[in-house]
Amino acid sequence: MMKRLSKGFVLTAVFSMLIFTLAACGGGGSTGSSTGETFKVGMVTDIGGINDNSFNQSAWEGLQKFNKETGAEVKYLESKSDADYIPNLNQFVQNGYQLIWGIGYMMGDAIKDVATNNPNAHFGIIDAEVDAPNVESVLFAENEGAFLVGVVAGKMTKTGKVGFVGGAEIPVIKRFEAGFVAGMKAVNPNAQVLINYTGSFNKPDEGKAAAASLYDQGADIVFHAAGQTGDGVFSEAKERRKQGQEVWVIGVDRDQRDLGPEVTLTSMLKRVDIAVDTISTQVKDGKFEAGVKVLTLADGGVDLPEDNPYIPDDVLKEVDQYKQKIKSGELKVPSE
Repeated sequence: MMKRLSKGFVLTAVFSMLIFTLAACGGGGSTGSSTGETFKVGMVTDIGGINDNSFNQSAWEGLQKFNKETGAEVKYLESKSDADYIPNLNQFVQNGYQLIWGIGYMMGDAIKDVATNNPNAHFGIIDAEVDAPNVESVLFAENEGAFLVGVVAGKMTKTGKVGFVGGAEIPVIKRFEAGFVAGMKAVNPNAQVLINYTGSFNKPDEGKAAAASLYDQGADIVFHAAGQTGDGVFSEAKERRKQGQEVWVIGVDRDQRDLGPEVTLTSMLKRVDIAVDTISTQVKDGKFEAGVKVLTLADGGVDLPEDNPYIPDDVLKEVDQYKQKIKSGELKVPSE
C-alpha cells in the first residue's frame, strides 16, 4: 500500500524538530541501556558505513535523537559488503530487537528475506519498497528536492555546463538525476548537464575522478548523489579552488558544508534522520504500520538548508517560487 506521510507525521517529525562491537560482519555501536524491558532498535548500514557523510550517517543521527528522547536502546551494525546484510539483520532478530532498520535500496532483498523468515519481527527500510506485513518502507521524493538545486545550478552556472555524479543507476538515484535536470532546464534551457555514474557508494577516489572529468569538460557546478563516493567530489573541487578555478559542489542528504565550506554551493537535504526518529517513536508507542510511506517536499522530507550564503537573494526567491508550485501540486517534477 502506497501512501504519503500524514500531516500528523510531519508536525511531529519535521516541524517539532525544526523547532560493543558486535560479533558480526563489520563493526557496530550502541547507545542506551539494555536492561529490563528497554525498547531496542537496531540499524544495519549499507556498504557506505556509518560515517558516510550521507544517508547512513543521517539515519544514525535520527536514532541517536530517538534514544535521547525516549531512553530506548539503539545500536548499529556496519556492512562491509552485501554479503553482510542478512547476517547483520539476523543478529538483531536473534537478540530480540523490536524494530530493525535496513538503510538503503541495496538492502531490499535482504530485508524481504529476513522479514519473511521472521514474521513476528518488525522492520523498516529506507529507499526501497518491500511488500511484507512486517515491513515499513520509507521513500522520498528526491526528484522534488533535486529540482530545486537544479534551479540553483541553472541560474548560477557561468559556463553553461553543470555536472551530476551518481553512485549507481538505480531508481532512487535516477530520481535525483531526473529532478536535477528538470530544474536546471526550467531556468536555463540551453545549459548542458554532464552525467557520470561511478557504480559505487563507498569509493571517494572514484568520485574524485568523476568530478575531475566533469570539471575538465567545462562543468563549473557538480551535484552528487553518491554517498561516501561523493566525498571525492569535494576533494577535487577544493584542489581546483586552490588553483584558482571557480568550481562548486552541491551536496546531498545532509548539509555537507563541513566537507568543504568554500566550495559547497548548497545541499539537497533528505531527512532520513526525521523518518527514522519519528517511525521508531511510533513503533515504540505501538503504532507500527506496514506499507510504503513517501516523504515529499510538502512534508518536509526534502529541501535546501536554511542558510545558503553563496546563493544570491534573487535566485533564492526563484527557488522559493518553484518550491511553492511543487508543494501546491501546480508543478509535477519528473522522476525518471
